[in-house]
Amino acid sequence: MNARPWNLGARDNLNLYVFVGVLLVVGAIFGALLVNALTLEQQQDLASNLGKYLASAGQPDKLLPGEAFRDSFFLYAKWLALIWLLGLSVIGLPLVLVLDFLKGVLLGFAVGLIVRHLAWKGVLVALAAVAPQNLLVVPALMMASVSAARFASFIARERLFRQKGRLMPPFVAHTSSAAAMLVVLAVAALFEAYVSPLLLERVSGIAAQAEWTAIFARF
Repeated sequence: MNARPWNLGARDNLNLYVFVGVLLVVGAIFGALLVNALTLEQQQDLASNLGKYLASAGQPDKLLPGEAFRDSFFLYAKWLALIWLLGLSVIGLPLVLVLDFLKGVLLGFAVGLIVRHLAWKGVLVALAAVAPQNLLVVPALMMASVSAARFASFIARERLFRQKGRLMPPFVAHTSSAAAMLVVLAVAALFEAYVSPLLLERVSGIAAQAEWTAIFARF
């Protein structure tokens, strides 16, 4: 086996990283444009909900970082587990790419919505509430996707066509890669739950609560 499925270095998997990155960027652009495609009523409803979260921020009794961490971590873990399982199934690999595109759509929509309704202040809010944790989440999901692609490629090439190669080493390595990315996502969830509210308070002058931060956990 010349190419090791668990080798996730950018140099050895440049084409895969570029492809996944392009999917994320295209998805983000599509998500941002999707905000403009909403009807006026839908935009007003979203703006109203956004305003309610901002208005209710700064209430210490509603600040629940532990709950916010749990919700964010479980959501990230489910996303990662789905990528891991789809890689194992081989035929589910196209759905991994769909998930990458969807991640970009959600990010673009979140940032586009915030900026559209909060103008320049929305840029600061997006930088404080969306960007920091996604600096960890996006690379982690990209590496998990590349690992899934490498494992699926190994199964298709070595096991199905050549009928050789040991399955256990790449399986263990693919699983270990997912476990390592889970740790990264846990750090991102911690940052989102405990640090993002402080950044929001400094940036926008309001005390963010767990419910406000939790909006961005799904993106």
